[in-house]
Amino acid sequence: MTELGLYLTKKSVNKAMVSRRTGISESRLSQLSSNESTQLRVRELYLIALAIDVDPCEILRETCCDVKLLPE
Repeated sequence: MTELGLYLTKKSVNKAMVSRRTGISESRLSQLSSNESTQLRVRELYLIALAIDVDPCEILRETCCDVKLLPE
C-alpha cells in the first residue's frame, strides 16, 4: 500500500465519493493507493484534498514523509 493509500484508509475515505467529486476514476485511485510505482500528480492531490475537506499540505506531509534533501 502507498503512503496515500495508508492516509486514505486512516481517514476512512470512500474512494467512490472521491471519484464522483474529483473526476478521478476509481481505478486510478486504486492505483494511487496500492501501486508504489504510480506517480501522484499535484492536481490529483489537490482535488483529493478538496474532496475530503483537508488542507492539501496535510496530504503532502503524510505522503512525502520519507523525502529528504541530499547531503551537501
